[in-house]
Amino acid sequence: MSVQTTEADARILIDDLLKEAFWDPADKSQVLTEVHIRQAGDEAREPQSGYEDGEDRQQAEKSASGRADYVLRDSKGRALAVIEAKKNAINPYVAKQQALPYARELGAPFIFLTNGELIYFWDYQNDDARIVASFYSRRDMERLVESRRNRKPMATVEIPDYYIRQGETRRLRPYQQKAMQALDHALELGKRRFLIELPTGTGKTDLITLYGKRLIEAGWVERILFLVDREQLAKQALEAIQDILGGQYGSYWLKPGMARQEKQITITLLQTMINRSREYTSGYFDLVIMDESHRSIYGAWQECLTRFDALHIGLTATPANYIDRNTYEFYHCKAGQPDFSYPIQDAFAAEFLTPYKFATGITEAIAEGVDLDEEHYDPEKFERQWTNEKTNRLMMEEFDRLAWESYPALAPGQKLGPGKAVIFAITKHHAARLAHYLNELHPEHKGNYAVVITSDVAAPDALIRQFKKEIYPMVAVSVGMLDTGFDCREILHLVMCRRVMSPILYQQMRGRGTRVAPHIRKKKFIIYDFFNNHKRWNDSDSDVFSGGAKGGGTAPGGAGGKPEPKELIELGVDDEWLEAVSYVEVGPEGERIDKKEYQTNWEKTVRELSRDDPILEKVKKDEPLSEHEEEELAGRLNSPRLYFNEENLRRAYRNPVGNLIDFIKSALGLLKIQSREEKLEEMFRAWLVAKSLAPEQATYLSLLKNRGIATGRLQLDDLFKPPLSILNAAGIGIELFGEKGLQEIMDDLNRNVFSKAS
Repeated sequence: MSVQTTEADARILIDDLLKEAFWDPADKSQVLTEVHIRQAGDEAREPQSGYEDGEDRQQAEKSASGRADYVLRDSKGRALAVIEAKKNAINPYVAKQQALPYARELGAPFIFLTNGELIYFWDYQNDDARIVASFYSRRDMERLVESRRNRKPMATVEIPDYYIRQGETRRLRPYQQKAMQALDHALELGKRRFLIELPTGTGKTDLITLYGKRLIEAGWVERILFLVDREQLAKQALEAIQDILGGQYGSYWLKPGMARQEKQITITLLQTMINRSREYTSGYFDLVIMDESHRSIYGAWQECLTRFDALHIGLTATPANYIDRNTYEFYHCKAGQPDFSYPIQDAFAAEFLTPYKFATGITEAIAEGVDLDEEHYDPEKFERQWTNEKTNRLMMEEFDRLAWESYPALAPGQKLGPGKAVIFAITKHHAARLAHYLNELHPEHKGNYAVVITSDVAAPDALIRQFKKEIYPMVAVSVGMLDTGFDCREILHLVMCRRVMSPILYQQMRGRGTRVAPHIRKKKFIIYDFFNNHKRWNDSDSDVFSGGAKGGGTAPGGAGGKPEPKELIELGVDDEWLEAVSYVEVGPEGERIDKKEYQTNWEKTVRELSRDDPILEKVKKDEPLSEHEEEELAGRLNSPRLYFNEENLRRAYRNPVGNLIDFIKSALGLLKIQSREEKLEEMFRAWLVAKSLAPEQATYLSLLKNRGIATGRLQLDDLFKPPLSILNAAGIGIELFGEKGLQEIMDDLNRNVFSKAS
């Protein structure tokens, strides 16, 4: 295990880290080194600042003497921050009292403590030092100083009663106002991370947009990052932000190949930001909002959040006891206690959500499986290893008949039957056949009664808009695209033609129908569950499954149910069964192509197109694309015949965080694949920031990290063998964590860091 032994070694690393944060260590107008601190008025006491107020100046009257390793200067030559450098073996946190007199004497409002491995940022007039992922840039700290001068208590910024959305005046609901009050209270108490749990359909995006506006007005934030994990969610967030704020603050959607814009609000996908986070310093954003946050506190995803030393607000529709403890830890909440939650049962009772009922007497052949010629066909493998046309036709016939019978009672204001419906299919091929069967039942609509919406159809966004805004198509059949993040309040029918093994995903899918629709007098919606998913989760019309103590729960066994584990770790990942097979489904009919063949075709196509394609030429030169160019390129590659899109490429390459531009660069041989060691270093740093450990604990674990990188996991036995035994690693670890706690923290590291980069 290598250990940096001198301060000079640390300084080499520190200079590199300063360059990453857009400082030039060689430019004396930006960075001074070896600044001697002497009596007030001494010539060597440079640079002077006007940042401190009278009280701070009184504290600094007794001047320090010593040497500041680095002083970072603002654009007017004043001291912004002191950096205290320590060698690797020393915990930099212990240098607080050494650096503090230097900062006060120079009038620098900030301090960084670092050994080149860990960086602590100390806004010493307001908070204790905390681990950050990078140094702040000059602009970051200048903005922070300015915001301190203009900041107002949140209580002085009124919580609105009404706001304008989609051209109509909407009343802020009582629970939305209470959520804002809870955030205000936690913020004023010094909390920096917050977790909000609201059921699907209760206006999380509207709430957080209005709250972000209040934070800007109060001077708490200037730049906001809105992270999502689905394109549909990004579109909805951008639409809501621009609609509610009315152009008052600049906002845009950052896509993989696009140039970064200096606007106040940035919306982007996790998959994009994970590859671009190093373009930003830790202090660039003041507020980070993570939608569906329960899915993002794991492994490689962590870096998107921990990169930014900002206020963090996590939004989730997942009930408290289905949120992993890591999510609570990141948002500084006690287990099972978000900063604010609103139970789905309360939303139904207050008529803020539409209740549901289950269709009865429908076919259960698939749910139970099929026996034929003395062989049992497992329902889990339906449409994967076996199929049955009669069953698929029967499902569509039963749904269609019941939908037409029930729609007048569900929504008396729905003029044309049977009302909007979403069908959740298993595969793209399955979706195509279900839509085909429905269109056969309604030939008068010439194939426009039911439509397939997947990533491979031409212009899926246009199809979604058509489904939401026009009378036909009446039915949307999808795989993956409409189960989360899809908002159409007129939906009266949800058809589950697949097994759903995730309780979180089940509730997300069910939530597609819960939005209220007064204009059609929507009273209820129906769930047609052909795979008995609701029995697995003990969900019923009268006892709503929410994962909480108030109602519903996991089936104890039998009837397809499985007992709930004592500690459920739910990553919120969709059914990723395609990861385990050798093919990718492409095109509207779901043609199966071998993954290796798909990769070969992709690389060949990109190389051929790159010879005379001006947009690909820009990608080759690493030049940013305009939004129009990015959309044009994505559309051309996803055209009929090719069907090259991010979803298919991620499955083919088994890379859930890849984006289109990176896949193009990889095909052209331009992308440097990050080494396993580099990936683990980044993931470890992100994990460390998320944990908010005591300084001595963080330093101890950073020493163990190299062992985990070398062997792929940490084991207690490692602590009793050289080189760790020489450092008394076992004794120190037990002293810091306790024997049980040490094993738990090592298990956490193995699960969320070392196992993720194999």
